Amino acid sequence: MQQFTSAASRQPSRTPHRVPVRPGPGTSRYVPVVVCADVAGAALSTATVFVAIGEPHPVSQAVVISVLWWLVGLTSRRYAPWTWDEGAAIGPVVRDWLVLLGALVALRAACGFGGAPAAVVAALFPSLVFTAVCRKGVHRHLMGVRRRAQALRRVLVIGEAQAVDAVVGQLAERTDHGYVTVGACVVGDGDVLSGVRVCARLSADEPTGLDEDAQSVGEAADALAAETVFVATGGCMSWGRLRRLSWALHERDCSLLVLPGIIEVARRRIRLTSAAGLTLLHISPPMRRGLPTLLKDVTDRMGALLLLITLAPLFTLLALAVRMSSPGPVIYRQTRVGRDNAHFSMWKFRTMVVDADRVKSDLVTANEHDGHMFKLRQDPRVTRLGRLLRRYSLDELPQLVNVLLGHMSLVGPRPPLPEEVTCYDQTEMRRLNVKPGLTGLWQVSGRSDLTWHETVSLDLRYVDNWSWTWDMAVMARTVRAVFEGRGAY
Repeated sequence: MQQFTSAASRQPSRTPHRVPVRPGPGTSRYVPVVVCADVAGAALSTATVFVAIGEPHPVSQAVVISVLWWLVGLTSRRYAPWTWDEGAAIGPVVRDWLVLLGALVALRAACGFGGAPAAVVAALFPSLVFTAVCRKGVHRHLMGVRRRAQALRRVLVIGEAQAVDAVVGQLAERTDHGYVTVGACVVGDGDVLSGVRVCARLSADEPTGLDEDAQSVGEAADALAAETVFVATGGCMSWGRLRRLSWALHERDCSLLVLPGIIEVARRRIRLTSAAGLTLLHISPPMRRGLPTLLKDVTDRMGALLLLITLAPLFTLLALAVRMSSPGPVIYRQTRVGRDNAHFSMWKFRTMVVDADRVKSDLVTANEHDGHMFKLRQDPRVTRLGRLLRRYSLDELPQLVNVLLGHMSLVGPRPPLPEEVTCYDQTEMRRLNVKPGLTGLWQVSGRSDLTWHETVSLDLRYVDNWSWTWDMAVMARTVRAVFEGRGAY
């Protein structure tokens, strides 16, 4: 969990916030598509299986199941537009499917059909797969549309200058959301450095007139055709002032979103509650113990063991190639820092000349990375075979042994060098709260092409919000990242 005013948020964004918004499909147009796909997929698959196994009233049962599937999705808000911003996660769909299965068992028992035999359960499974695939396809299409500056909601940001800059920069860094900043109403006299258009200045003191804020913000929203107003909370925005502003905006049919000052917190960790008229956000702590961590550890060990056995022939070929390509050992061992600042020996296939570590001090001034890591696109220490191994991440395969021994995980942040860790600040040290990974968000998002700020942001997002299903998704994306070889050098 990080504040808007954190060091990461103050970094300049890589993309301009002023995006030319073109007319395009809104998220609401995807809802009928997904609903029809859910209903049709459930009805056709169950009817086909019921006819094949001789179930009574197959068509009627299929219609009831399809309606139930739609009602379960409607109740769990699976069709809400904001769900597309969450990456079309499979977890909620699986939970809905289990609810459908329970409802079907109860309904069959009430109607005298008995329980749900294995064939009936199997008939429901295609509906789960079809819904998951459809949602993933819709999400991928929507992300492509948003990268072309379509299907975006125009946002007016309200807050103190520093908070406005942080919000604008955070929105501009990524394209996996549905908002574009078109202007700001700044509270106080601070300088806005992000370049966003300042449409009005609001008093830093409590306004004397009840409609003073409403008039300025309303005129700015109308002039910019803003559909949504983001309010960044701060010392100048009292509860009463925010409440009066919400009344004025809602009368104009303009939605209001209040930013509580935290970033990179997954929705599943947030629960809305209230006490004595206060609206409260309950934020669950990151998972550090319990069944999820046990499942992750078992997956790591079993996955590493299976991959080591399966890839044994490839290991043999790569070892022979390294031995024959240049003098020196096949395996390169290097001290890295793991969870809770524990040091361990990490294994890699050697990709450099034998005296590479000694020569590194002569190349420090040529470092092309802006952070604590040392990276050179054309590092003279890398052998010809080493460049090939690095491009396709084959040199990292021996780290499966580290995963098997418990030093690393299959998914996690990059394991840093001890000299890098000595330069970490308190925020960067949070990268060491989980085991380092063989792959991770850094590896599937551009690797060495990323800035240090982007690297830290990705790692902290994972450290705070990791889940087993997210690990599976990262490993699936790793296959594509390896073949592309982008940022690997």
